[in-house]
Amino acid sequence: MPVHVSIHDVSPATKTEVELALEACARIGCKPALLVVPNFHGESPLASDPAFCARLRELQADGHEMYLHGFFHQSRATNRTGASQARWLFAQKVVSGGEAEFSDVTRDEASARLDDGERAMKDVGLRVDGFIAPAWSFPAWLLPMLAERGYAFTEDHLKVYDPRAKTSRPSVVLNYASRSPSRLFSTVAYCRVAKYARAVVPARIAIHPGDFRFALLRHEIEHLLAWAEGDVVRRGAELLA
Repeated sequence: MPVHVSIHDVSPATKTEVELALEACARIGCKPALLVVPNFHGESPLASDPAFCARLRELQADGHEMYLHGFFHQSRATNRTGASQARWLFAQKVVSGGEAEFSDVTRDEASARLDDGERAMKDVGLRVDGFIAPAWSFPAWLLPMLAERGYAFTEDHLKVYDPRAKTSRPSVVLNYASRSPSRLFSTVAYCRVAKYARAVVPARIAIHPGDFRFALLRHEIEHLLAWAEGDVVRRGAELLA
């Protein structure tokens, strides 16, 4: 089954790690998708680093897809109660470290973040090739909203989607978490086993900038990329074929 590779959390704040990830991918001839955060944690707007934006334009011209990856990559929800509070705690404390931005937005907030993100990427000369929510977490009603905007690719933990065509396909995602030693070692163990699901479903390798702060994760990523070599597809939408 095919494999798609992506680099998450692409921002001026992570440009050093993004280059390391690109170098790792280049060693197997892979052109990963880049998941661009227009204003990472509200502190790193794209337009603040013209040289980095020029680098992204160069990469897109060379065949790398650019996906909008939220706007802040950070939850800004407040005053959650009851079941809503429980969902918020799961998304922000278990699934992510407070970064599941689209898990708890209202429809108006989601529309505004998409507007702002699309505009920010357009303003620096980038085409938006798809959308992926931070932490792969979003409400079901977001899919029709993406379809109305013409998006042909998005994904969550379990599936890849073409919102415009209203189609989806199961897919295994392989990624690492490094927020604590227990998460680091458990995700390494998970990926070593879960990669064999590729026998029946397409796979996604999701590289995060933080992975490159740990020698073990650098090693695991290199081996995972070598395992995928020869079967990597350039466009996320190819996983739906």
